[in-house]
Amino acid sequence: MKISRNWLQTFFDAPLPDAAILGDALTFHVFEIDGIENIGGDDVLDVKITANRGHDCLCHFGIAKELSAILNIPLKKYPHTMPIDELQKRKTTAVSVLIEDPVLCPRYIAGYIKDVKVGPSPDWLKKSLEAIGQRSINNVVDATNYVMFNIGQPLHAFDAGKLTAQAGNYAINIRRAREGEKIIALDEKEYVLSNSMLAIVDVNGAHSQGGEAIGIAGVKGGMPAGITEATTDIIIESANFNGASVRKTAQALKLRTDASTRFEQVISPELAGYGMRAVVELIQKLAGGELVGFVDEYPVPQEGRTVAVSLSRINAVLGTKFGATNVTDVFQHLGLPFSQEGEVFTVTPPFERLDLIIPEDLIEEVGRIIGYDKIPDIELPAPSRPPAVNPNFYAAEKIREELMSQGYSEIFTSVFRDTGERSVQNKIDSDKPYLRNNLQPALAEAWMSNSLWKDLLGIKTVKIFEIGPIWKDGQEVIVVGTAEGERISNMKGSETLKTSEEPLKVNVPVDSYDNLPLSSATRYQSFSKYPYIVRDIAMWTPSGTKADDVLTLIKQNAGALLARCEKFDEFTKGDKTSYAFRLIFQSFERTLTDIEVNAIMEKMTVILKEKGFEIR
Repeated sequence: MKISRNWLQTFFDAPLPDAAILGDALTFHVFEIDGIENIGGDDVLDVKITANRGHDCLCHFGIAKELSAILNIPLKKYPHTMPIDELQKRKTTAVSVLIEDPVLCPRYIAGYIKDVKVGPSPDWLKKSLEAIGQRSINNVVDATNYVMFNIGQPLHAFDAGKLTAQAGNYAINIRRAREGEKIIALDEKEYVLSNSMLAIVDVNGAHSQGGEAIGIAGVKGGMPAGITEATTDIIIESANFNGASVRKTAQALKLRTDASTRFEQVISPELAGYGMRAVVELIQKLAGGELVGFVDEYPVPQEGRTVAVSLSRINAVLGTKFGATNVTDVFQHLGLPFSQEGEVFTVTPPFERLDLIIPEDLIEEVGRIIGYDKIPDIELPAPSRPPAVNPNFYAAEKIREELMSQGYSEIFTSVFRDTGERSVQNKIDSDKPYLRNNLQPALAEAWMSNSLWKDLLGIKTVKIFEIGPIWKDGQEVIVVGTAEGERISNMKGSETLKTSEEPLKVNVPVDSYDNLPLSSATRYQSFSKYPYIVRDIAMWTPSGTKADDVLTLIKQNAGALLARCEKFDEFTKGDKTSYAFRLIFQSFERTLTDIEVNAIMEKMTVILKEKGFEIR
């Protein structure tokens, strides 16, 4: 997430240190920093928020809290402690809200404001949003975005004038979408919804029975109620949606937004109240308007909880000798209410800290805020007995080294096949829904592929092996399989391919790894990505002519495109000897043509004839 230093400063009276120091503080205590960029005179940190802290730290306030605790700089304001009683005092009957499934929508607040003036945002708001990569739209929409990036609560504004009122009442329903229901979102694209998705609906909408969808819950608003400069009355949405539901909806629609990112991480329904209070205050400051009131549907309020941990447990887990004062300082700096009885600390996590559940969570807070660099190194005790060697692993290593010493190359193939004894429920590939029950088919396929390249590789026989699991006769077994052969007759099979498979030998003596043979090191040479061309040439040579002399002559005159040349046949008849050579041509820069290679071969033929050789 992009975090503006100037924005962070609004939470503090004391000046913050420069961005580099802020970055180090976050990196060594809570989150990594991907980089720092200066945008319009503002240093912007790219902070990698971990999944366990998406509840409270996908916003500037969450990062400000962390920096306050790490750097011991007090916050000047704490938005979540400000009163929100106005939500209950200013109820209105002009808007009604119905939540059909509280599991998918635990809370929905609607705020109704009349007579706003939509227009450009002030410079401070534009600069704040632009610094973190957001485009300014208008003062109302910018206000909802600012509050979201400020305290983490996604918000949305509907144009009330585009909704349908009956008897002076706007009715909003949060329900499952109908299968095939369509909506044009604010990105002006049409999306087809399914009944697994949640829709925000104008109940009185006349387009179809059950109301008109005006938003995709937790993901994006719809064009039917979009804010424009002609908007005068607005209904603000501050809600809480089920994280798993939002994630699946965004994934299915391929529509991931800043709002969906926050709901996916699961945020507290309590935050919706603070989000509504903050956005109404900001909209009235920027666009004026009269607050008519609120509707707050909150069927099952979030329950409080406590988490306890002892000082001895903290020190035992961290390997430290912290005192009670060290622990109380951490909890106070993090704003964690707690009580202490003896050496036991009982913490009541704030509503937004959904990650504090078990004692180890509190231990982590103590360790990271004090600093893991403050934890002394402790030498591990000597083992009471020699470490055991896994016999299967040892046997696999012995077999692997033995086969490699015999010229085999190891391969790794997929465990998924189109047939088998055990099917996979969540299959990765639709045409391979089974776990393999033997290695031979994959070995044969790999052998066939590699056989096509054996000339370029300069090998006469392709020898490969694999060590891996199969699922057969109701159990998983580790086996070793080999395949070898000299030639391939057609693309469907071979004349000389042989395969074998047997269970891993686990009865190899497990004494020491020191006796494992070592493979000889070879120098790496890259392969060309372009195809090669093969040509054969055979000739009669005078008596006494050596094959190496002919090979040297060919290499000296074939040019830079000759990748490999080797003798593959020799026989003597009378006082003459026949040699046959295979020449492989390949370029690292382009695909060769037959015309190029034919020209080289014609040149070679002339040179060999001049040496007195008779081309066959």
